[in-house]
Amino acid sequence: MTRWMKTVAVVALGVVGCTQEQKPAAARRAELKAVSGSTMEIIPAAGQYPYCMLFTVSEKGIIRQLTMTRENRSIKCDAGKRIYNSSFRVPVEEGKVKAYVFFSDQRIQAGSVAQQLYDLRDKPQLTAMDFRLPGSVSVETLEFTPQPGGEPVTGAVVGTTDIEGSAEGSQTEEAEVEEPGQDMAPPKVTPPPNGGGSGTATATDAVK
Repeated sequence: MTRWMKTVAVVALGVVGCTQEQKPAAARRAELKAVSGSTMEIIPAAGQYPYCMLFTVSEKGIIRQLTMTRENRSIKCDAGKRIYNSSFRVPVEEGKVKAYVFFSDQRIQAGSVAQQLYDLRDKPQLTAMDFRLPGSVSVETLEFTPQPGGEPVTGAVVGTTDIEGSAEGSQTEEAEVEEPGQDMAPPKVTPPPNGGGSGTATATDAVK
């Protein structure tokens, strides 16, 4: 290689490097805010689809559905307002979690999303293309590591009930939700049998 060709190659590599460094980071579809050591809130950004649902997957493989409703479908999510109008407590003993926010242009059933999350549990990065869901869907992945201690969040805690997973070894639970002003546990509903497990789920209404 001649000296002139070497010079051109060095300049070209420098241009590529500068282009990569100046590439803007992709805008987040939602923001995660730590309220205390083990409690978080998730706030949608502007310009997202109007409906959403929220799941967490822990390092131990436990899947939690944080936006559970009687109909078990997506809820209305407004930009700038915390999802479910609530804070969520993550058990410290479960370690770091990935929070998956599914934004959609229509209400979608949560059951199939939980199953697909379990099926994709070994994939390090997930996008909307990995899921078989109706309509237009986008996915935001956020991470949260709960820490012991911190000031408790004011408000009643909605208890959790284990739900048997539809696949052996999987576990899906309703998250602990902090809802200020609520002093009664929500009614219990028993989902119809679907051949993949049974149990009693604690459900709450979607925030209007």
